[in-house]
Amino acid sequence: MKRPLVGALVTAVLGAAALVGSAGTAGATTTADAVAQPGTRTAFAPRPLQQIPTANRQAPATGRQAPALRAKAVNFAGTVALSNCSGSIVRLPTSGDNDPALVMSNGHCLETGMPGAGEVIVDRPSSRSFTVLNASGGSLGTVRATKIAYGTMTDTDVSLYELSSTYAQIRQRYNINALELATTHPVKGASISVVSGYWKRIYNCNVDGFAYQLKEGSWTWKDSVRYTSPCNVIGGTSGSPVVDVATGKVTAVNNTINESGQRCTLNNPCEVDESGRVTVRRGIGYAQETYTINKCFGTGNKLDLSRPGCELPKPFAERR
Repeated sequence: MKRPLVGALVTAVLGAAALVGSAGTAGATTTADAVAQPGTRTAFAPRPLQQIPTANRQAPATGRQAPALRAKAVNFAGTVALSNCSGSIVRLPTSGDNDPALVMSNGHCLETGMPGAGEVIVDRPSSRSFTVLNASGGSLGTVRATKIAYGTMTDTDVSLYELSSTYAQIRQRYNINALELATTHPVKGASISVVSGYWKRIYNCNVDGFAYQLKEGSWTWKDSVRYTSPCNVIGGTSGSPVVDVATGKVTAVNNTINESGQRCTLNNPCEVDESGRVTVRRGIGYAQETYTINKCFGTGNKLDLSRPGCELPKPFAERR
């Protein structure tokens, strides 16, 4: 990812049309330094995306399979457009209607610039505005942040803004509900939709698997979600919610794609397994899981990194 969005491509073509891709498995090779079949450019920011490095922990190889649930229609309601990325209004299992709402995007989409490796931002004042979309992708108006509650590109690639509006106020004003964060690990094979508020475009594919570590430039992310090839995201889609079609809940946040088959460079993330073997999958995109976020927020949607079970990286001063 190059600048604020993952995947540096400023392809001008992606209009507001929703793209429905059929699910398929990614045909990447698994040998060290192997390069998979060519794919399209990566996604995240509309212009060159911010560089995004990721190292993610691979999901246990226990063959989790998606449950046979009835699919739910996925649309743009609850998503937002940023100046350079995509995002969504999200709520946690503990969120109340009168709590200040949260907007989720990528850490590399922060208006303050991309955090360095190891950097964690908490409770930083912000007045950033977000365009709220309706189900068909039309603009309903804006909401405004009061602060960056959390932001990092270490272990994951996420930003969470606290808004001046509550969930109840947003629902009353715009007649839309926030998207719910899933509380469990995503499963291999699950049908997913990557919903870009910036491009007003929806990519449909499946979870192909998980990368133990995903490295891009100086960043490393853990246990990243790997897409099947139909989700060939581009610049500007960074920060898009990844919605599990069966449940309608957000299971990850879109953040990068290997654009040209290079190894572990900006806009060309590579996978590293537990033995250190590197695999390159050209044209394959990735997202960062979000279920762990739930354990890091308490009453009133307040961030508390000391809560039991919270695994989000802490600011350097709080590390022991």
